[in-house]
Amino acid sequence: MNTIKLRKQLESFFIEDIGERDVTTDTIFPIDTKGEIVFWAKGNGIFCGEAIITLGFQLLEASMEITIHIRDGEKVETGQKIATIKGTVRNLLKGERVILNLIQRMSGIATKTKEAVDILDSPYTKVCDTRKTTPGLRMLEKYAVTVGGGYNHRYGLYDAVMIKDNHISFAGSIGNAVKIIKQSIGHMVKVEVETETKEQMLEALQAGADVIMFDNRHPDEIKDWITDIPETVTTEASGGITLENLASYRNCGVDYISLGFLTHSVASMDISVKVNMSSFE
Repeated sequence: MNTIKLRKQLESFFIEDIGERDVTTDTIFPIDTKGEIVFWAKGNGIFCGEAIITLGFQLLEASMEITIHIRDGEKVETGQKIATIKGTVRNLLKGERVILNLIQRMSGIATKTKEAVDILDSPYTKVCDTRKTTPGLRMLEKYAVTVGGGYNHRYGLYDAVMIKDNHISFAGSIGNAVKIIKQSIGHMVKVEVETETKEQMLEALQAGADVIMFDNRHPDEIKDWITDIPETVTTEASGGITLENLASYRNCGVDYISLGFLTHSVASMDISVKVNMSSFE
């Protein structure tokens, strides 16, 4: 993750939540009161978010003592200690909710991605994400996918060309859309075309597409069509693929399978924050 961007995002998230002050915490506790909190796993999965914990609390208080017990990508089980943080009570309580929300979501994405990778169980085909991310959290969510063993598709509209059905409708044809793109962009930008029929696939190949996406196609169809695609062209399957039918795509021959549900409908991992009472003994 980009540390500079992460810092800016965390600052924005804290401003949104804290505003001018934490009325409850600032009223109850003197400014120099010290304390210790612990992040605990309340479920099993893959942890993701150590940079969120470390940088987040450091932004609130540079002298925080932060101990990370579970690293990104490691398995965590119910009851395991994830992190211990010592500092002023005011800043511990001001930071816990924002940080907790983020690491719960990121760990949920990493866990779901690992599950998908294990189900596919392919030495060749890779699992990747889509642009179906939460606005403002794309960098974090896509990072979580990689922690779970997946790969990133394009980050946004700016880093790759992806000609979809509506582009084709407006442009008149796949060939026309690809031709215009190829005449306008540099050679460093890949051109992907979403295809729903074998005729569209062949048209995209003839036009010079770098990546062919099979949209909502059955694995048997893909196996049949992919024999006409040169090895120099990258292939992707997407649409209608779930954890329940993912294994059926294992041997269809595509380079990537993109799964929107990795980020758009994932359940957050259950993590809690508790005061470490033993620190007062």
